[in-house]
Amino acid sequence: MSEKKGGLASGVVEEVVTTEKFQWSDLWKKEDWLAVWIGFIVILIGAIAVVTGAFDFSAAKFSTWGNGTSVFEQLNTELAGKLILTAVVLGVLFTVGNHLKGISVKKYLPAFAGLFVLAIIVRFISAEYTLNRYLEWAFFAILIGLLVSNTVGVPQWLKPAVQTEFYIKAGLVIMGFSVLFSNIVNFGLYGLGIAWIVTPIVILFMWWFGTRVLKIDNKPFVITVATATSVCGTSAAIAVGAASKAKKNDLSLAVSISIIFTVLMMVFEPVIIRMTGLGEVMGGALIGGTVDSTGAVTVAGTALGETAQTVAVLVKSIQNILIGFIAFAVAVFFATKVENNGKEGSRKIGASEIWYRLPKFILGFFAASLVASFIVLPTVGKETVSSINKVLDQYKNWAFVLAFTSIGLDTNFRELKEQFQGGKPLTLYVVGQVFNIILTFAAVYLLLSGKFFPLPQLAL
Repeated sequence: MSEKKGGLASGVVEEVVTTEKFQWSDLWKKEDWLAVWIGFIVILIGAIAVVTGAFDFSAAKFSTWGNGTSVFEQLNTELAGKLILTAVVLGVLFTVGNHLKGISVKKYLPAFAGLFVLAIIVRFISAEYTLNRYLEWAFFAILIGLLVSNTVGVPQWLKPAVQTEFYIKAGLVIMGFSVLFSNIVNFGLYGLGIAWIVTPIVILFMWWFGTRVLKIDNKPFVITVATATSVCGTSAAIAVGAASKAKKNDLSLAVSISIIFTVLMMVFEPVIIRMTGLGEVMGGALIGGTVDSTGAVTVAGTALGETAQTVAVLVKSIQNILIGFIAFAVAVFFATKVENNGKEGSRKIGASEIWYRLPKFILGFFAASLVASFIVLPTVGKETVSSINKVLDQYKNWAFVLAFTSIGLDTNFRELKEQFQGGKPLTLYVVGQVFNIILTFAAVYLLLSGKFFPLPQLAL
């Protein structure tokens, strides 16, 4: 654990490092561990519900409306029942978690109810046909939160529920169950070469460019943008933002930039690929390696064709596996190098200190992924695991909506404006994404052009 002692003009913070020993009570009192247990409770109940078929554990999901479909068609008793179930499940779990953290249940419960209502508004708006096609729910979650915080202001009674990190960590543990290592087999060394070699190089390049060339002092922001650009946008930004202890404003800005350019690339990249005659296999791989959001990858790949969609999703899925590894590496790097400043005379941080600082939700993410990949998948089969993930995906999304709405509620426009630092964040993203596209194209051409290696056989 670190104790800060005054900031310097350069943005560097002097620290005195003190080691705290692990206590068993951490397992039920610390937020990271509580997020792990919440995530695994949701996973366990969801798996039991699907495997046994004894009950329906599906969370609420708004159907797309506005393209010849009346908004009132989906407002029925079934949706109402699922909204109540979702609110009760998440409300109970996060209320118990906050009680164990020492926060008053009387204060948290009404605050959670208010935040959940805002989350419903976010999900409803983001389900509109045109908006749903081009923008992620994360954009609307931040926007609605910002509108509240910058107009009427966040009421005092709502503030106990504004807990960005707690919701993010629990959502990421749930998400871990969907990260299957079997995806590596489906595309073999081709996917690994595109997703696992290019991605770390892009991150390192953007870190160097952001800290050395642009001289951005805010290092958690730099690494968050770098990971969002090179891996999978929002999800990667969430994981690495937490691992590097990025501020809410850093995460908000990184995600906002990523979403805007994801929309642009989702629309224009398939058009350019078709104009250049790159083909579905190479074009799909390029989309999977460069478009940030998994959902946007699917849409862009579909625009090229069925084969392109399959390749794009496979590359992105293999790339997504890196989230946990990168978050772990970032947590260790920041604990040993960045936060310790690397100064002469600085105390060397040992394994126990790294363990204490390591965000435990990353371990939960890995554990969920390993359980799904090597225990559940061989036991119940791919189709059942897919059905389980359809249930879990919505709980993950609701947790993330709560998190991003909280970010908006905790941010004001002035702070976001100040963060642009003369356009440096935008420059960091654009230069990084251009480098990402060039390097990914080189890998795609080498592996999938058919000139150097035989083309993979894909089961469509």
